Amino acid sequence: MDRNRIKKLIDDLRSKKIAMCKKDFLLTWEKSLPEIQATFLVADILRAMRESNISPKVWDSGIAVSNFRDNSTRTRFSFASACDLLGLYVQDLDEGKSQVAHGETVRETATMISFLTEAIGIRDDMYLGEGDRYQREVGAALDDGVKAGVLPSRPTIVNLQSDIDHPTQAMADFLHLVHYFGGLDNLKGKKITMSWAYSPSYGKPLSVPQGIIGLASRFGMDIVLAYPKGYDLIPDVVELAKKQAIDSGGSFTYVDSMDEAFKDANIVYPKSWAPYDVMLRRVPLLHAGDKEGLKELEREALANNAKFKDWECTEEKMKLTRSAAPNSSQALYMHCLPADITGVSCAAGEVAASVFDRYRDATYREASFKPYIIAAMILLGKFERPAELLESLLARGRQRTYGNF
Repeated sequence: MDRNRIKKLIDDLRSKKIAMCKKDFLLTWEKSLPEIQATFLVADILRAMRESNISPKVWDSGIAVSNFRDNSTRTRFSFASACDLLGLYVQDLDEGKSQVAHGETVRETATMISFLTEAIGIRDDMYLGEGDRYQREVGAALDDGVKAGVLPSRPTIVNLQSDIDHPTQAMADFLHLVHYFGGLDNLKGKKITMSWAYSPSYGKPLSVPQGIIGLASRFGMDIVLAYPKGYDLIPDVVELAKKQAIDSGGSFTYVDSMDEAFKDANIVYPKSWAPYDVMLRRVPLLHAGDKEGLKELEREALANNAKFKDWECTEEKMKLTRSAAPNSSQALYMHCLPADITGVSCAAGEVAASVFDRYRDATYREASFKPYIIAAMILLGKFERPAELLESLLARGRQRTYGNF
């Protein structure tokens, strides 16, 4: 991408009315539509600069803290890549090796890790009703630290997945769609199917499907949420998505048939999740360390999952869909990864191997937007005038790599 194209993106960013500085990025629906658009623009600018061999580093010292309270591959490495892109060193907070294991409070931990910290990424998706609350408790502690003069500045918190939303995933997914369909406005009227799919595991968070419907409903899309009866999401999030869909000129429909959901869809996102009720019942068992109770709940949940093995993204179901683009005959398949692939990662799962293989590169491309989305969230949370900052980086023209060796 040439410099003129990057300058055009920066000019577009300058036109957005945003107020993101000194604010965390926790839920997409807490951000205005111009702020969502600004995040997409900054992500594209940072990517374009890197691909044009222009260093986008805005710090030459400082750390970013990653606190993963659940396992991760893509998001963990995306956070590290994003921070390095901006010039920050990443330090993992391993709570098992910290004083948290000895009863250190959230307030104290948040303060102790933040003296020279610019960003904190937190994944806390295991406990329904607690992940988002924990992230906000950390944020409140940081506010107190700055107010008391203990901290020199306020680190920006990025939600790397909570019990409610997975904004870095949803934003990366939709930036992928923006590029695939040639613009944000082109998403309007597209039918997107967010469907439950069978998995031989239980306890998968609700935050991915909630993040997808919570963001798709901002863009005038026709959303179909599909799941077997009993596999509900958090009711408040579903109601919010319905309202946002109406406000944006789109629509929101629930069906309990995967075939019906796939019919004429432009985009399909078949992904397993645990029922809302199961996740509620799981929390006190986890807190109590009730291994037998957790095993019994797992047996019950897996037995119920097994009733719906036909909820699989197969070639037959893909034939029900509508062309996503002029060069395709079927919908665009999406997944946050890793997918449960039938005959590959499990005996029976979310998606047939032939379908996944056909869309493998597309799902990898989808994932490739996440480091830039995270970097954009950090930059917008730390700098009052992001367009001017990015313009100065472009003018500085520092090479990221030197020579052609």
